[in-house]
Amino acid sequence: MHDIRALRDNPAAYVAGWSSRGVEDAQALVDEILTLDTALRAAQTAGQTALARRNESSKLIGAAMGRKDLAEAERLKGEVESLKGEIAAAETEEARVGKALRDLLAAQKSLAADDVPDGEDEAGNVLVGAPWGTPKEGGPAKDHADLGEALGLLDFEAAARMSGSRFAVIKGGLARLERAIGQFMLDVQTDEHGYLEVNPPYLVKDDAMFGTGQLPKFEEDLFRVGEHLLIPTAEVSLTNLVREQILSEDDLATPIRFTALTPCFRAEAGSAGRDTRGLIRQHQFHKVEMVSIAKPEDSEAEHERMVRCAEVVLEKLELPYKRMLLCKGDMGFSAKKTFDLEVWLPSQGTYREISSCSNCGDFQARRMDARFKRAGEKKTEFVHTLNGSGLAVGRTLVAIMENYQEADGSIRVPEALVPYMGGVTRVGLSK
Repeated sequence: MHDIRALRDNPAAYVAGWSSRGVEDAQALVDEILTLDTALRAAQTAGQTALARRNESSKLIGAAMGRKDLAEAERLKGEVESLKGEIAAAETEEARVGKALRDLLAAQKSLAADDVPDGEDEAGNVLVGAPWGTPKEGGPAKDHADLGEALGLLDFEAAARMSGSRFAVIKGGLARLERAIGQFMLDVQTDEHGYLEVNPPYLVKDDAMFGTGQLPKFEEDLFRVGEHLLIPTAEVSLTNLVREQILSEDDLATPIRFTALTPCFRAEAGSAGRDTRGLIRQHQFHKVEMVSIAKPEDSEAEHERMVRCAEVVLEKLELPYKRMLLCKGDMGFSAKKTFDLEVWLPSQGTYREISSCSNCGDFQARRMDARFKRAGEKKTEFVHTLNGSGLAVGRTLVAIMENYQEADGSIRVPEALVPYMGGVTRVGLSK
């Protein structure tokens, strides 16, 4: 959500900021917002003026009656009745214009941080540092879907018969490997990085989705179940833990850090034709999510820390990856700055996204009314929220299958996961 006062004070910054994020006519958008803002304040002023006049006239009625000036009393009563109509009309106009203004502001993307590069799409993303690890080349490079089906451990046909496309049945050792990956990631984020494990709801109300920015713009990407929505990521549940709260400065002496391993549900409405086969883009998958709540001055450092928490998982699994700073045109709706981690997939001969870590500044906090109060201050400030994947479990399974596949079609278990597999070192044909 955007601060209308900040936009009112510096409209040129919003024209430039939204233009750089792909808004075609940002000047017209800002003009429309300011027109609604002016109309809203005019309606508020009209209502307040009419209310003050009604209150004054109501007092004068008593004085006129005391003087036995019945004519004046009747005139004042008529004026009060007329003012009631003006007040009601002003309230109606205020509600109408206020809703239009809130809806328009709620539909606009966050402004990017100053150090985010310009660019329209992923082609404008910038490599940060050198890639980590050595990509596997030569030898077997079977696609994970073919590999899993050949082992009899991945069944897309059975999933399609019961659920349709973009679902999978994972069996046997591969199912155990997926479970091991999630537990390993959760242990790394809690035991080593100090995140508090949370088991949150998977069904949330519309207000929660609005708070993190999925609503109203991306409703088509969500699954609705009665009066609730299935979470597309635990970011929704974890970030909303502080909605409508006023934290103390002591609460944020160190950023609050939450993590959860949850199923995620995405309609993938905007990805027609992309990754239609395999586990890369599913309607249902698991992910370990990280969320931080921080003071404004701490969020940039917390962002860097969060990215490292995700990188450590990849390094422990010995999966080659690279870090990308997303350009303005490729960032998510609520983000002001985003780093993606991309893992090497031998079958595709390229890196694919496996984690996205974003600093959302106060954008989500404004939508959730999540604030804090500094010691000795009466005024409250909005917190900063951050979120990131630590990591996407299904995509990590894909990366392990492809990077650890053997010539005989089996999959070697990364050393870090062997304890989570009960000592099993191979999945598939060889023991």
